[in-house]
Amino acid sequence: MATPIHAATDAPARILVAWRPGSPGTEAIDLAAWLSRTVDVQIRVVSTFLRPWPAAPLGRLGGKYRKWFRKEAEACETAVKRALSDAGVDKESWSEQVSVFLDGPSESVLLSDAANSFDAHLVILGSDAAAPKGRFLAGSTADALLHSSPKPLGLAPRAVKLAKRGVTRVNYAFLESEIDENDPSLHFAAQLADSWGVDLRVLAFSPSGLADQPFHDKFDFSRELVDEWREHSLAVLDRSHDVIADLFPDLAVESEIGSGKGWQGAIDALKWKKGDLLVLGSTPPGTLERVFVGSTATDFLRHVHVPVLIHPAHRY
Repeated sequence: MATPIHAATDAPARILVAWRPGSPGTEAIDLAAWLSRTVDVQIRVVSTFLRPWPAAPLGRLGGKYRKWFRKEAEACETAVKRALSDAGVDKESWSEQVSVFLDGPSESVLLSDAANSFDAHLVILGSDAAAPKGRFLAGSTADALLHSSPKPLGLAPRAVKLAKRGVTRVNYAFLESEIDENDPSLHFAAQLADSWGVDLRVLAFSPSGLADQPFHDKFDFSRELVDEWREHSLAVLDRSHDVIADLFPDLAVESEIGSGKGWQGAIDALKWKKGDLLVLGSTPPGTLERVFVGSTATDFLRHVHVPVLIHPAHRY
C-alpha cells in the first residue's frame, strides 16, 4: 500500500484524479492543482466509460469497438492535458502517463483498480453537479468509494474558491461521540501540517437540534447532552494539544469548538479560509484498512465548504 501523502516522502505524492472530459465542472482538477502548489506531486487523471453490457458482446464488436476506444482515449488525453494546463499545473507534476481511459460496468471498481495500478497516495473526487456552490454532494460513485476505498480520498466541493498559494492551514475534526486524542487520523493531520510548514487547527463540534425532542418540555435531555458533549470535547481538545506538542514541538496548533443549530450552524460558526484543508478520519468497520464514512460524517460533509481529505481507518 502507498505511503500517505505528505512532503516528507522522498518521491512525489501520486495523485489520481477522477474526471471525465465534458463533465460540468473541473473541481477535481482544480483541487489537484491546488495541492501541487503545496507538495511535490505526480498527477494522473482517469476517465471512465460505463458500459452496461457484459464483456462477451465486445468480442462480436471486434475492431470497431477497439478503434472507437482508441479515439476516445486520445480525445481524453488531449482534454486532460488542456485542463491541467488551464489549472496551472506544471508539466513536471504530470505523470508520465497523465491520462488513462477505462471502460467497465462499475466506475468505483475502475477507479479503485486505477488507484492500485498507480499506487496512488490520494484519489480526488469532484462533487455531484446538483450540489450548491461551495458544497460537496456525493454521487453514486463517490458514495461507493466513501464506504470502500483503501486509499485516502480528496473531496472537492462544487465551485470551491481556493487560495492561490495552496494549503495554508490543515484542520482536523472530531465528529464521533467516542473521540480519542490518540486517533491515528489526528496524527496524520499533524504530520501533514508539520511537513507542509502550515498551522494545524483541531476542531470539535457542538451542534444543537440533532437529537429527537422530548414529548414534553419538563426535562430537555437534548440540552443536557449538548452541554455534556461540549465539556467532553473541551477536555479532549486540551489533551490533543499536549499529544501533538510532544510529537511535533515546532507545529503551531490551535483548537476550537463550533456551536450552532445543526451541523450547518456549528460549521458556519467557525471562520474558514480559502487555504483550509479539512482532514476527517473514517469509522473502522472491520479488519480491512479502508475509508468508511458513517452517517454522522455523511451528514457533516453536506455542509462543509472547504476541500476534505478522508483518511482510511487503520486495521485493528
